[in-house]
Amino acid sequence: MNVADLEIGEPDAAARRILGGTVTVGDVSVRIVEVEAYGGPLDGPWPDPAAHSFRGPTPRNEVMFGPAGRLYVYLSYGMHLCVNVSCGPDGTAAAVLLRAGEVVAGHHVVETRRAGRGPRSAPVEAGWARGPGNLGRALGVSLADNGSDVFDASSAVTLELLERPLNEKAVASGPRVGVSSEADRPWRFWVIGSQAVSSYKRSPRATAPGGSEA
Repeated sequence: MNVADLEIGEPDAAARRILGGTVTVGDVSVRIVEVEAYGGPLDGPWPDPAAHSFRGPTPRNEVMFGPAGRLYVYLSYGMHLCVNVSCGPDGTAAAVLLRAGEVVAGHHVVETRRAGRGPRSAPVEAGWARGPGNLGRALGVSLADNGSDVFDASSAVTLELLERPLNEKAVASGPRVGVSSEADRPWRFWVIGSQAVSSYKRSPRATAPGGSEA
């Protein structure tokens, strides 16, 4: 698979394309089971007030503006490293946040990073990469990985897509987690039945459907 697989139209289409793919960092591989799509500035094709890129390019978010297939890593709340993949044409902002995954290789490595971390209602391993911060920690990514070409085999972080997108019947969609703007845009996608999928949490600052305060 190559970068053309992500330049397929709307960011939500790219998100669906990434779902089920495998991210590999060193000995660790994680199958992606939950993603969120994000657009860009008001003057772009996919205006998205919830996106980091909404106010235009900055040194922090410039990777979101392409080219597609680049890793966008940012620090959230000063402690969590979140992993995204740019998906718009060069110069056009769009990215897919990798929200959760299932560890498929390197369990011995991830166990040392995430020992004892798992939801009480599921096997411990199901929680190792459950949520974007946990996913970044399980993979062992760093800010130095920002800008990496995930389709270059020599990169420290690589992404292998499925030969074909997952069947629509295997995928659910809904509003994005924790955003206060465009809170009801259904750009979150997950693999039905995966115990690694995170719980939906609506931002208390989000407006209710129709524009009123929640």
